[in-house]
Amino acid sequence: MIQVSNSLRLQDWEVRFTFVRASGPGGQNVNKVSTAAELRFDAANSPSLPDEIRQRLMRLSGSRLTKNGEIVLFADRFRTQERNRQDALERLLALIRRAADKPAQRKATKPSLASKKRRLDAKKRRGQIKAMRGSSGLD
Repeated sequence: MIQVSNSLRLQDWEVRFTFVRASGPGGQNVNKVSTAAELRFDAANSPSLPDEIRQRLMRLSGSRLTKNGEIVLFADRFRTQERNRQDALERLLALIRRAADKPAQRKATKPSLASKKRRLDAKKRRGQIKAMRGSSGLD
């Protein structure tokens, strides 16, 4: 059981890991050992996620989301399999926690009477300045 928050938990079987060879520096280690972790989480069919969190999670995932509704995270920052596995899992949990935060509803507001008056006064002043640019009448 993977604890996401107080009220949200994922089953262990919902998160799958595969390990591949990492790119970049590392000498022989990088050529021999599969240390990079690829995490796959089927967000579209997860029984642990409520619908509203699932929708927000899929929207937040962006290019990490496949057409099948799977989130794929690739971790190769560290030299060990376990650290990369932990890194990918932490990134998934952070993404789910972000999706679990309900966005605040926007409250419609109206401009105050004073702000309307300031706007109209500024327009009048600007209009007077432009009116002064006209011909002087001496032509």
